[in-house]
This record gives sequence, structure tokens and C-alpha cells, in this order.
Amino acid sequence: MSRDDALAWVESPLQLVGAAEWADAHRTTIPVAGRLTPQISETADALVARGARFGQLEPYLGIPWSLLARHGHWLVGDGFSGQFRLAAAVLRPRRLTFLDDGALALAYADTLLGRRPYARPHQAEGRLTTAVAPFTAEIIARRAVARRAALFTAFDLGADRSDALTDRGFGIRRHDFAWTRSTAPRAPELGRRIVLGSAGPVDGRMPLPEYVRWVRGATAGGAVYLPHRRETPEQLDAVAAVPGVRIHETKLPVELVLAGASEALDIHTLQSSTVTTLPLVLAGTGARLHIGAARGSKRAGVA
Repeated sequence: MSRDDALAWVESPLQLVGAAEWADAHRTTIPVAGRLTPQISETADALVARGARFGQLEPYLGIPWSLLARHGHWLVGDGFSGQFRLAAAVLRPRRLTFLDDGALALAYADTLLGRRPYARPHQAEGRLTTAVAPFTAEIIARRAVARRAALFTAFDLGADRSDALTDRGFGIRRHDFAWTRSTAPRAPELGRRIVLGSAGPVDGRMPLPEYVRWVRGATAGGAVYLPHRRETPEQLDAVAAVPGVRIHETKLPVELVLAGASEALDIHTLQSSTVTTLPLVLAGTGARLHIGAARGSKRAGVA
């Protein structure tokens, strides 16, 4: 096996979608190591059914050491992961490409530039994870100097970040979910108004009563609510009690669910990665994205 054979190492459904986009953009088939969760399995099944260029799909718990050791090019879904940091420090991959882990793409770009600590934002980290970070950062920097490190992203990093990364040797390739759009089946009939669930209450970023007030305002007159994959039963019960709400369990990333929309949707969401991803996925449909908070909202066109 070539030392440059690529392996996608992903921990979330959105990272898996990014791996499918990368494989299509590079016209190559890649094996995938996916964290053993129902959401990853269901997303992988949906992507394969749509023709994703995936080879062997390997579910795993912990670090997939043997798979990583056999592949010199890692497509990394979560660059902040302590498991990635440890594996990279031990195995020293020959080539690295970083996929999007939601809106953390921007924070990770700043980490690669040394503009912020190598630590996941707003989370306490273990001693081993913190201790190994400088070694991983050095490995990544050396790969960049050798033109063997890149970012494959749907996010606009901005001219300053992009120029600084390029100067350090990183390759940058933008994508706009072209494969996701081109392979999407017709979206389910959900109605025009869609409200996207959030893990904000789970993560402690918004009290549940405040979240429910936002849902009540966003769903006034009736709407379909697409839950976030990490919502708790308590949160879903509170949402279900809001008049006019119809909860639709998707079990897939919202980007896959809505990519085949044939009508102009009104989508309500709190600030999240969907603010970037959905305008790309729904380009040309006339959809409107309402970016909300408990005490206000703004509207953005999708086109």
C-alpha cells in the first residue's frame, strides 16, 4: 500500500459529508474510519446509496491505530481531537488534510497559524491532550513546509487567514457541496417553514426556557422542527409542547435532508455551522435563512 493512500478519519456526520465531497473532488475512492455511532452509520449508508466514493467503511471506538498506520494520508475530521493529537504524535502521518468540523474550521485555522492555543474552544482539556499538543503542532507545521498539509473547507477563511496559511505551505481548497446537491434525492415534503434544532441547551450556551421561547417565536403559525442529533429527551419534550410544532426525526445531517428541496424554504436557525453550509446547499432555490437568538433575529438570503 502506498504511503500516500488516503484514509478519512471522521467523528461526526458533517465530517463524513466533507469526506464524500473530498473524494468526489479528487476523483478517488477512499476507505473511511467512522466513530461507532448510529448517526455515523446512518449517514454513511445514505452517502453510499447516493454514490459516495467510499471504499471499506470501518466503525471504531477509540483510535483506529491499525488503519491509521496503514495509510500515509489522513483526512482528519476533527483537528482539535485529543485522539488525533496523540495518534499524529505517535504515527507521524506523511500527509494531512483537515476537513470541516462545523464552524470550528475558523478556530482551527487560527490554531494552525499559532494565533490561538492548540485547544478546543470553551472546553477544559485533559493533561495528556494538552501535553501532546506542541508535538502535534510541530508535525503539522513540518508537513505544511513540505507542501503535505491542506484544508478542504466550505468556510470562507478570509483573505488574511488564507494568505497566512498559504505562506506557511498549507494548501486550501474550497468546496460548495456540489456533490451533495448533484446526488440529492427529492427532499421530503416538510412544508415551507423549517426550524433547525440546536444543542445549545445541552452545551450550556442557552438555558432551556430561553431556547423554548426562541422555538415558539420561530414556529409561530406552525412549522416542522428538525432536531439536532445531540438534543436530550427533556429538550425534545419541551419543544413538542410548543403549539404548532411538528417534530420530524431525520437521523441525517440537515444538509443531506434539505439538499433536494424544490421550493423556497423559510429556515430558522440559531448561530451554527448551518449559517455557512445551508446557503451553499440551497443555492438557487430561493430559500431564506433566518438567523435567530432568543432576543432577536436577522434574515439572510440564500438565493
